[in-house]
Amino acid sequence: MKAVIVGENGVAIGEAPKPEPKAGEVLVAVRACGLNRADLMVASGRAHGRIGGPGTIVGLEWAGDVAAVGAGVTDLTPGDRVMCSGSAGWAEYAVTDQGRVARIPDSNVSYEQAATLPVALTTMHNAIVTAGALQTGQAVLIQGASSGVGILGMQIAKHMGAGLVVGSSTNAERRAKLTDYGADLAVDSRDPGWVDQVLQATGGAGVDLIVDQISGYVANQNLAATKILGRIVNVGRLGGFSGEFDFDLHALRRISYIGVTFRTRSVEEVREIGRLMQADLGAAVADGSLTLPMDRSFPLAQAAEALEHMRANAHFGKITLTL
Repeated sequence: MKAVIVGENGVAIGEAPKPEPKAGEVLVAVRACGLNRADLMVASGRAHGRIGGPGTIVGLEWAGDVAAVGAGVTDLTPGDRVMCSGSAGWAEYAVTDQGRVARIPDSNVSYEQAATLPVALTTMHNAIVTAGALQTGQAVLIQGASSGVGILGMQIAKHMGAGLVVGSSTNAERRAKLTDYGADLAVDSRDPGWVDQVLQATGGAGVDLIVDQISGYVANQNLAATKILGRIVNVGRLGGFSGEFDFDLHALRRISYIGVTFRTRSVEEVREIGRLMQADLGAAVADGSLTLPMDRSFPLAQAAEALEHMRANAHFGKITLTL
C-alpha cells in the first residue's frame, strides 16, 4: 500500500505492508487524514513518544471505512464510516485500537471533516472536563486557541457550560476570528497586558481553568491569570519546553498544575477517555454544533507540502490530506 514514510531527508510517498488487525483492533481503508503539530515532529525524524525514526509512517488521525476487525471487536463491522486516532494513519490502510474508533455521525459529515476531529475531541474533552474539572458557569482560558485543537476546545468549553471563555492567539487576523468559535474575549499572549485584560473580565479574580497549549514564555503569566484554587492543564508546549516558573505565586494562589499526554496512557485509559468524550459530545458532533474550519486540503502525494504549510503557521483551522 502507499504511505507517507519518514526518510533521511523528510517524508515521501512509499510502499509499506498493509497492516492486519490484531485482537481488539480495527483496520480502516483511509479516505482522509488530519494534520497535527506532533506530525511535524515525527516527519522531521524526531520521536513522539514511542513513534518516530526512519521508516515510520506519519499520521495521528484519519477517517475512512472499516475494512476488517480483529477478534473481540463486536460493535463495528466492515463498511462502517469511522474516524480514528492512533499512529501510521497517512496511508491507504491504517489499524488502531477499537477504543480510538468512532462512527462518523449519520449526517452530512464528510470523511475530510471527520478526519479533523478525533485528536481535538479527545484531547480537549479530557483536558477541560476530566483533568480540568470544569463546572457550570466557570471561566476558561484556552492558550493557543487558533489551532484546530484550540478552536474546538473553546466550543467544548461552551458546550459543557463554561461562563466566560477566553482564547489567545498571537496573530491579529486569527485572533479576530476566535469570537466566531466560542470566545467571549480574545487576547494576544505576547502582549504584556493580556493578564490585566483577563483579570478585568473576571472581576479581578482570574479564570477558573487554563488549558495551556503554549507553556514556555506564558507560564508565570498563567499563574497570575488563574484564580485562587484554579487549575492549569498543560496540554502543549508551542512556546517552549521550559521556562521560568514562579513557585511562590503558584503556592500563593494554590493552583493545581496538571500535565496530560496520550503518550504514556494505557489502552484502557484511552478507551475510557473515548467513552467519556462520546457520552458528552457525540450528539453535538452529529448535529454540527461542534465543528472545525477547514484551512486547506492536499492530496496524500503532497504530504510534504502540507507539512510545510503547517510549519509556516499561517493557517486557521485544520489542514487535511485526501486519498
